[in-house]
Amino acid sequence: MSTFIQIVLLLGGFVCLVKGADFFVDGSSAVAKKMKVPSIVVGLTIVAIGTSLPELAVSMLASIQNSNAIAYSNVVGSNLFNLLMVLGVTSLFIVVPVKTSILKREIPFLIGITMLLVFLAGDYLWFSGKISLKHIFMFSLANEKIGAINRMDGILFVLLFVGFIAWTVSYALKERQNMEEHEGELLSNGKCVLYIIGGAIGVMLGGEVVVECAKRLAATAGMSETLIGLTIVALGTSLPELVTSVVAARKGEADIAIGNVVGSNISNILLVLGLSSAISPVSVVAMSLADAIICLGATIITLVIVLTRKSIQRFEGILMILIYAAYMAYILARQYM
Repeated sequence: MSTFIQIVLLLGGFVCLVKGADFFVDGSSAVAKKMKVPSIVVGLTIVAIGTSLPELAVSMLASIQNSNAIAYSNVVGSNLFNLLMVLGVTSLFIVVPVKTSILKREIPFLIGITMLLVFLAGDYLWFSGKISLKHIFMFSLANEKIGAINRMDGILFVLLFVGFIAWTVSYALKERQNMEEHEGELLSNGKCVLYIIGGAIGVMLGGEVVVECAKRLAATAGMSETLIGLTIVALGTSLPELVTSVVAARKGEADIAIGNVVGSNISNILLVLGLSSAISPVSVVAMSLADAIICLGATIITLVIVLTRKSIQRFEGILMILIYAAYMAYILARQYM
């Protein structure tokens, strides 16, 4: 396939992503209003899982094909992109309010499971003493194996995901009775289903086309599997989150935007990485653990930012984008220096 055709398909994938996300947000928002379910809950569950489907498809396929570096780095890279770029770019269009409930429940939960990921990924580091934590970020030791996410770890992640969904649904049922009746015209039930399913299909197909074309273009440039996973694949599979959050913000559904990012990151670790490692254990090298530690730091930084004003404003968004740019510079230097 020629480079020109790949670029055309890449652009077509972007169009499919944008329109799919548009329909998906409209359908999900209408369902939330009809069922008196808070938008934040819809963002944490339906929208988050829907926009995580590209990560799930790519990581499971990579795991089946024993391309574990792509499976792991796809999840970590996507989570970093979601936190810093998706929230950062969304805040350029609209101030993203963060409810107290998500500050008390979901973000601390995300920090907790990211810490768990760091612990499980570096089991050789913590228990064998072969390598010191201070050496993790050294370029010379980047490919030193220091742990693995095994099948039992994967099953634990999946069980935690089931518990998270049950927990989210339980408090959604408590909060729905406090919501006011929505006045105005809403989509019919049939259109809601059509918009959600059609939008999800559009997002998945668009994400798959973008990822496949980008992978081929990147491989031609001689990039490593881990770097491809952290950059092209992670960015490609995170495009649904980016597009969906920006579209939701522009439609005044900021709760869906923040819920989408936090819920998607939780889904990526517990569902995507959980299922992938349950299929095939994922080996972890030093640079992969460094990325997970950076992801943990980014999650904590995000919590600190939203605690200050209970929102993410344009200044904070620009700061988050700059942090992500610095991370990109770091992984490129690690690859080529």
